[in-house]
Amino acid sequence: MICVIQRVSEASVAIDGATVGKCAKGLLIMVCAVQGDTENICEKMAQKVLKMRIFEDENEKMNHSVSDIGGQILAVSNFTLAASCRKGTRPDFFRAEKPPLAKELYERFVDELKNGGAHTETGEFGADMKISASLDGPVTIILDSEKDLAQANNR
Repeated sequence: MICVIQRVSEASVAIDGATVGKCAKGLLIMVCAVQGDTENICEKMAQKVLKMRIFEDENEKMNHSVSDIGGQILAVSNFTLAASCRKGTRPDFFRAEKPPLAKELYERFVDELKNGGAHTETGEFGADMKISASLDGPVTIILDSEKDLAQANNR
């Protein structure tokens, strides 16, 4: 699973001009399920996101998590995070999980964020979405389960 996590002061996602999800201060997360992902990976990635200390404390150090500050989350599916640009100039997306399973894994990830206590809204899986965000910092973190979770416990 790949997540691009952006600290935001606000974010929203619209489909055909209508807002379908939004968040106030917190995180905008682009989420991509890749081949080989499991429910266990979804759970671990969500826990890591909820505990990631990327919000400033009173000393302007990144010491607080989205959970610590009572922040909100907007999670949007984005299969293009699995792009490979190794051959030529047209990316391929072979690493992305097939849509039916990718949707299940994305929804599991979102459920884990909600179960962890974070107010979480979403876009619509597979839809053409327009995203607006006010980035804070900016702080952008790429979290990749293959690199950022202990391999022995991944699958």
